[in-house]
Amino acid sequence: MNATPATDDPGFGVYVHWPFCQSKCPYCDFNSHVRETIDEVRWRAALVAEIAHMGQVAPGRTVRSIFFGGGTPSLMAPATVGAALDAIAAAWPLADDVEVTLEANPGSVEAGRFAGYRAAGVGRVSLGVQALDDTALKALGRRHDRDEALAAIAIAREHFPRMSFDLIYARPGQSPAAWEEELTRALAFGTDHLSLYQLTIEPGTAFHTLHRRGELVIPCEDDQATMYEATQVMTGAAGLPAYEVSNHARPGQESRHNTLYWRSGEWAGVGPGAHGRLNAPGGLSIARRQAKAPETWLTGVEAHGHATAETLEIAGSERHTEVLMMGLRLARGLSAADVHRTTGLTIDALVPPARRAPMVAAGLLEVSDDRILATPAGRQVLNAVLERLVD
Repeated sequence: MNATPATDDPGFGVYVHWPFCQSKCPYCDFNSHVRETIDEVRWRAALVAEIAHMGQVAPGRTVRSIFFGGGTPSLMAPATVGAALDAIAAAWPLADDVEVTLEANPGSVEAGRFAGYRAAGVGRVSLGVQALDDTALKALGRRHDRDEALAAIAIAREHFPRMSFDLIYARPGQSPAAWEEELTRALAFGTDHLSLYQLTIEPGTAFHTLHRRGELVIPCEDDQATMYEATQVMTGAAGLPAYEVSNHARPGQESRHNTLYWRSGEWAGVGPGAHGRLNAPGGLSIARRQAKAPETWLTGVEAHGHATAETLEIAGSERHTEVLMMGLRLARGLSAADVHRTTGLTIDALVPPARRAPMVAAGLLEVSDDRILATPAGRQVLNAVLERLVD
């Protein structure tokens, strides 16, 4: 069972991190910073230099996906996005159908730049809408209102061949019925991709402090489960089934770049705090992390041509756990080819039959000769499933 399969490689991507925001959202634990002024010409030159350096570190790849994340990448001038894309094209060959995604906020300033981003080469935009209710948007610390969000969706659809937007549910005070009403409105826009995240209280955020004090109360676990289940039913009926725990798309419209992460592929990370991965035979993954503080990263690139702060080898049980944690988030799960490419093992060696048997019997896991996947019920309680699967 589980003979060594052929390689099934998800490809190589480039992630570019823009660390700046106009304000810090109270739920956000990303590497984002507020600055009164930014010398964008200086930052543009540093991004170009770091991309060139990464091209030397990881030669011979063909770029299938590029993702501008943050922070708020839509605060970048289109010229900066264009310069980064030109640098990537100079460092690596690009696939003919390369996916280029930029995260954007729906504020009027950012939406006004959409035509410039499209001209620079961006083909897909991901809008951080987060809610379709002004009271909720204010509670989430968002700077835009519902009307700006709706306008940005319309502008994005006009300029980009592909678009997605994000919503957060299980917010304080939100009932399952209210979420279903909001999701109904979201699905009516007819977009090809939606990212629907259940609110999590992350350590180090303002929400975490309020939650610990009892000043912020989120829906109970039963209501959270009801919202999750309704989300699966409603998106499936609308033709956007879940292809990952929190992501829904029409067939063929999945985010190629994020799927690369979930399938443990390779990517170069550029910008403050950006992470990258390069893989080697036998299940070895080399993690690279850029300096996190924006000013430290900038001066590091200017002084040394790069700002890589840490390089780690991820192998053995640590790598095996990581591959399972990422791959089982996908509805497709992990193929035998995925398992062999990322760990050098077979499915049976990665997850022995005796260990997985209780999860299979409970209807939370499915395993065949060529694939292991979490069922829809299993993905809903994925953390509990993983605790029973890993060493």
